[in-house]
Amino acid sequence: MTSLNIDHVSRWFGNVVAVNDVTMTIGPGVTGLLGPNGAGKSTLINMMGGFLPPSTGSVTLDGAPVWRNEQTYRQLGMVPEREAMYDSLTGQEFVEANAELHGLPKPAAAAREAIATVEMEYAQKRKISTYSKGMRQRVKMASALVHQPSVLLLDEPFNGMDPRQRMQLMELLRRMGDEGRTVLFSSHILEEVEQLASHIEVIVAGRHAASGDFRRIRRLMTDRPHRYLVRSSDDRALAAALIADPSTAGIEFDATDPSGPGGGGLRIQAVDFARFTELLPRVAREHGIRLLTVSPSDESLESVFSYLVAA
Repeated sequence: MTSLNIDHVSRWFGNVVAVNDVTMTIGPGVTGLLGPNGAGKSTLINMMGGFLPPSTGSVTLDGAPVWRNEQTYRQLGMVPEREAMYDSLTGQEFVEANAELHGLPKPAAAAREAIATVEMEYAQKRKISTYSKGMRQRVKMASALVHQPSVLLLDEPFNGMDPRQRMQLMELLRRMGDEGRTVLFSSHILEEVEQLASHIEVIVAGRHAASGDFRRIRRLMTDRPHRYLVRSSDDRALAAALIADPSTAGIEFDATDPSGPGGGGLRIQAVDFARFTELLPRVAREHGIRLLTVSPSDESLESVFSYLVAA
């Protein structure tokens, strides 16, 4: 069973640290590499694929170093995020060229099979310059699959795909994972990872933030402290009623809009998400307070990931 091992890997560019002391193992099945844009996902994938050497640490495939190792390259397939391609070639020519680079005995036949796998036969004779973004993604996928790799690395593979293309690719990746191949794809969209990955690795600001199955990671995200902006008909009475409950860790009066109804509102930190969502409407009803605004103030993906780093 093929696995990639990343052992205390760091990578910096000048004074910029893109990946900071990351250790993880990617085994058979589908793994999602989750993190906000700029987290270091692409740099990490480029090191896994042998396109970039680590500044420190090691990346190995079944114990063999990946960097500058021709034998490991034959087991790896990679779909980069960047769109730059050989636009003057047709899709067939592009995939066949990669088959020839791998020294396959029948490159044309291998290319046709890979193109059929991604359902691009209808456009294989067209120049890549005429392809949409989603079509480019699929022909890159065909090129990565042409030599039947045991490990497939995909960097934001669903970018630019329409819903039908997205479903087709998800089904293909699931099938490959079920066959025992090692598949890793990166995404900054939680729902993509939820639909596809059996295992998740989270990276934030170059650091390894969390690891586990989706339910565990989702639980970490749900159980983190939540912050809300609440405006009501009587903010002071509402604050007094809420602060006594253990689900509420802190309440501040918001002075950004003191002219608003009931004052500027309350900024509330809730440490028990489920209990607080039941508590707030019940307390308001019992004290005759009208809730005018209830909105989360920290629901950006970056804030969720930042919490995972500290967890």
